[in-house]
Amino acid sequence: MSEQLELGKVRQMWHLLEPLHAVLYYAPEAFEEAAALGYKTDERWPSYFAWRAAPLGAAGAERVTSAFYSFSPRMVEQYVPAAWDIASPGAVLDARLRALDRTYRKVFGERVDTPETAEAAALLRRAAEAANPAGRPLAAGNAELAWPDEPHLVLWQAATILREHRGDGHLAALLTAGLDPVESLVSFAAIGAASVERFASRGWSDQEWGAARERLVARGLLDADGTATAAGRELRAEVERRTDELAAAPWAALGPADRDRLTDLLGTLWVEVLSAGVLPAETTLGIGKV
Repeated sequence: MSEQLELGKVRQMWHLLEPLHAVLYYAPEAFEEAAALGYKTDERWPSYFAWRAAPLGAAGAERVTSAFYSFSPRMVEQYVPAAWDIASPGAVLDARLRALDRTYRKVFGERVDTPETAEAAALLRRAAEAANPAGRPLAAGNAELAWPDEPHLVLWQAATILREHRGDGHLAALLTAGLDPVESLVSFAAIGAASVERFASRGWSDQEWGAARERLVARGLLDADGTATAAGRELRAEVERRTDELAAAPWAALGPADRDRLTDLLGTLWVEVLSAGVLPAETTLGIGKV
């Protein structure tokens, strides 16, 4: 990096971007577009796996499980590769942009077409294009897509590239810490990032969760009641610090002035998204808690 960027700023940018990306998985307009393709919408997972995995092409369950990491392989197998029998990845990607266009127009209203939104999109695109996708499959898949014409869709695509760039780096940090997929969730729940019930949405059985807890107790990372020890909290803090480090380069590439300007521009949109009531109050990401 050309400058020494404080990691708190990297984390702030993630906190601002995550809601702008995540509306795809919860907005009514996205479920309507998914239903039009033929996906069941009585729960969010059929469309979630299709929306998020489509940039990988017609990937099979093993590749999607690897890229998503924290989901049980059995859960992934329920939806992939069957997702591509319903609609091709290309059709899913087209519908994804339609869903975001409709969602953003509803949430942001006239703000969609303002110079400020266009400015935010241009700055975010610069950051996204500075993100090195090497070793980051989900970031690379999204970075390979053609850029949309409309600024608000450029903004969403750039936010998605940067979100997946960070997420891919987070998996590298978990691997370095020696935390397998289910251990990563158990250890995260143990520091209060989210409830165990929320993490159960990833499809692991009680037996698998319990076995992972026992492994972490044996490593001195958890107490017998499932709460993190000092060593467990230290390890999770190291994972988050390393994740921030691996996510820093795109933000350093913007420089301080443009980064501060982007923070101001995104803050307005962030408030609009959270005020829309589309996103759940609790997620598995631990935003604001780690």
